[in-house]
Amino acid sequence: MITATHDFHPGNLVRARGREWVVQANTQLDSRQDDGSSLLRLRPLGGADEDIITLIPELEFAPVESATFDWPNPEQPGNHAAALLLRDALRLKLRAGGGPFRSFGNIAVEPRAYQLVPLLMALRLSTVRLLIADDVGIGKTIEAGLIVRELMDRGEVSRLAVLCPPHLVEQWQAELQDHFNMQAIALTSASAGRVERDLPHGVGLFDHHSIVVVSLDYIKSERHREHFLSIAPECIIVDEAHTCASSGAGKQLRFELLQRLAKDAERHLLLLTATPHSGDEVAFYNLLSLLDPAFLGLQNRASADDPLRQQLARHFVQRRRKDIVEWQVETHDGRGFARRMKTELTYKLTGDWGAFFDAVQTYCREMAESVEQTQQCSARLIWYATLALLRCVASSPAAAVKALTTRLEGKTEALAAEGDDNLLEDDRLHDGQADDLGSNDLEPAGQISDRLQDAQRLQALIVEAQRLSGKAGDPKLAALVTHMEGLVKDGFAPVVFCRYVATAHYVATELKKHFPKVMVDVVTGELSPEERRDKIESMEEGADTSGGRILVATDCLSEGINLQHLFTAVVHYDLAWNPTRHEQREGRVDRFGQQAPEVRCTMLYGQDNPVDGFVLNVILRKGEAIQKELGVLVPMPEDRLRINQAMVKAALMKRDSSRNQQLGFDFAEAEQVLAPLQTLWTDALEKAKANRTVFAQRRIRPDEVLPEWQKQQTALGSSADVQRFVQSACARLNAPLEPARRPSGNTLHRLPTQHLPEALRQRLADEGLVPDSRKPVLNVDFTDLHRSHPLVTVLADHLIENALQGESSITARCAATITNAVDVVTTIYLLRLRHQLGYVRRRQPYQMMAEETVALAVKGRSNPEWLSDDATAQLLECQPTGNLPREAMSREVAQALDFLQAHPQRLEALARERAKVLLADHSRVREAARDVGQYSVAPCLPVDVIGVYVLLPDAL
Repeated sequence: MITATHDFHPGNLVRARGREWVVQANTQLDSRQDDGSSLLRLRPLGGADEDIITLIPELEFAPVESATFDWPNPEQPGNHAAALLLRDALRLKLRAGGGPFRSFGNIAVEPRAYQLVPLLMALRLSTVRLLIADDVGIGKTIEAGLIVRELMDRGEVSRLAVLCPPHLVEQWQAELQDHFNMQAIALTSASAGRVERDLPHGVGLFDHHSIVVVSLDYIKSERHREHFLSIAPECIIVDEAHTCASSGAGKQLRFELLQRLAKDAERHLLLLTATPHSGDEVAFYNLLSLLDPAFLGLQNRASADDPLRQQLARHFVQRRRKDIVEWQVETHDGRGFARRMKTELTYKLTGDWGAFFDAVQTYCREMAESVEQTQQCSARLIWYATLALLRCVASSPAAAVKALTTRLEGKTEALAAEGDDNLLEDDRLHDGQADDLGSNDLEPAGQISDRLQDAQRLQALIVEAQRLSGKAGDPKLAALVTHMEGLVKDGFAPVVFCRYVATAHYVATELKKHFPKVMVDVVTGELSPEERRDKIESMEEGADTSGGRILVATDCLSEGINLQHLFTAVVHYDLAWNPTRHEQREGRVDRFGQQAPEVRCTMLYGQDNPVDGFVLNVILRKGEAIQKELGVLVPMPEDRLRINQAMVKAALMKRDSSRNQQLGFDFAEAEQVLAPLQTLWTDALEKAKANRTVFAQRRIRPDEVLPEWQKQQTALGSSADVQRFVQSACARLNAPLEPARRPSGNTLHRLPTQHLPEALRQRLADEGLVPDSRKPVLNVDFTDLHRSHPLVTVLADHLIENALQGESSITARCAATITNAVDVVTTIYLLRLRHQLGYVRRRQPYQMMAEETVALAVKGRSNPEWLSDDATAQLLECQPTGNLPREAMSREVAQALDFLQAHPQRLEALARERAKVLLADHSRVREAARDVGQYSVAPCLPVDVIGVYVLLPDAL
């Protein structure tokens, strides 16, 4: 009998186009007409999400009909290993899980419980507007990805745009793909033309690419900005959102763009930043206004009990590492974040290098005195040259040579002569502003004089710098080498951060001499972002088994490329003048995903170097004290004019050979210049304290979240299940994994795909897993493998399809096994339950299909005892101790099927029981999140009997 189309609900089985399907959604074709016309979204019964189709039943040649699922055929029994393989395939293939977090079946990362807090916050908002301002390395990308994946899997969002700085575009594209199975297209100034040319005629960008990562630089121009606004999707993520809220060239345009995007009250907006308040009050409240313009009213209201501030707490989460200590017990090893062990390493400006430093300082001082007497050029030019020379000399002999041999050109002199302060804004001198840490790692020019005697003097300094290069003449390098010997011996893999390109190459060259067995490489701003990423990846493959790895880098790597998977230590070879830079450097290594229990961070400085002394004692120590008090760094207020003045005063201070420590310097005059900044910094600390107590979201407790994640893990399969499944599947497909070993010592396996069935090989090729048919070997690394990895998905789809079609004995829908794991005959029924999950958000009803694989067991037959707890599923993992003839196996399976057919009420009771449990799970999470949705769960009957497995007690 043909069933009317509008009676089909998510989870129902139907037959269409000659095969069986599971209904994913049934939506009315035209909401203005109630004529029964609808769209059916269908997934093949044994197929993958990629095979989903949408059809209009009225246009089909044959009617869409209800279908039923065939029970296992007792005449096709298999062995116990084949039964277990089918169970694992079913569990790992589940995507539309029935739990309260729909996204967990589609993610390839194991989030920590504290990372679920923003997700719970999002569930309570009709329109998700969140400012996620967790500390560096806590995992804001994971938190945002979880929210968007959840909204997509619930059907509330279909399109997404990520707006981020250019250097983060590739990272976001990779994170979405690797962790959330979301295929994104990159839209940058370089790629936009190609992307637009590749669009089918008449098709819009977001109609063809539902997920786009957009460079903020690309949409700065009016034409691109207006076009993006006209097509912008319903969900936006903004990374480094603080760079879009402050004033300055290009930044005001960014803020206007976000303002216009936020005007759509239905648009979801996630703002991510580790520094929401960078000392700029206007920028901070601009940021808050994107969540709700009413929050601008908080600017002069400091009370934590203010109702408007409490309202903001629904949209703002900001946590330090110590705020999430209570969540650490939920990690698989109980370790949580690595311990960050900080130390300081000093050296002295002794011998020839000390004399060289004094000579450069004397040269700078005499230039300044000459300017005062003759007024032959701007004082700003002298400031620039002094800072440039002494900063480069403090960095390395190589940087000193670069500065001494590079002359300021006429354009810069003209700027200085006109009294323009832009000269001292040169980012080669500084380390980036608090809201934008990008910096130029080229050496600044330090040569300004045309006089013959000055040229001769400079040439002598250059020759001396070159002569002192190397461990013997450079006490700073000598201190580094000694320190690195200890780190390498203790098994650490360090990243050495330098300020300038010349220094990085110099340090890398010297380290290669002293550590010939260690893989040493260098990454600077000379390389494109793609080349930097390639270099990092090559270090994973090429590190020597006995020596480890050392990376020397400039600050081009302090944002954008995560290093926690390869490195375990950070050395600040050059002190940064911005404390936030140090935190960014260390945060590349000490962050979510770091497996080492300890990360070592070392700050290297000259005891008697006045430049290092002033930076350390007046700037870095202040930042460190604030960080210890608050738990997170508060950026130093920006005032480059004062900072330059103070730095020059400090840089020209004479060293006293009778005083060995930096504390011997009297920085009182230089500190006085910075006094107004110190006051502003203290004020920012007090305001940050008030915010921290309100926005740490301590009301959401770990024990309210953890049970749901753990239940989902059990239902969906663990990493151990993934490894067992892949190894077993490949072995039974006549292509057993072959052990291999990386140079770095990590074990991996090789899968010879030429032995796999042709259909399976083609599907792997379609996924890009076997790019070259001439070398059909796929490397399988279990540390990178997860349940939603394409290899796992393709294998599971292939095995399930073959099992349901009865075409293979590799997986078995039925079996009878002799084992000593039971003392009476025990039958396990492997069942697939489908549920209709309904909920209402924003007055909009949603209906979805949810699936779960469960095991129902019965002990005995004359006086049966039904079992459906967690231990039931474990029975399938028992060890067989004997074999049965095929005829006996068929007889036992047929008897088990007859028994189940005689007790149909048990299947229906289980389905209704599971529906109640799922509704309770949803309700519990809803209460924890104070979710605004309303939920219902109804079972789809009849229950699918996937497998029947009889365990017979071993008489012996």
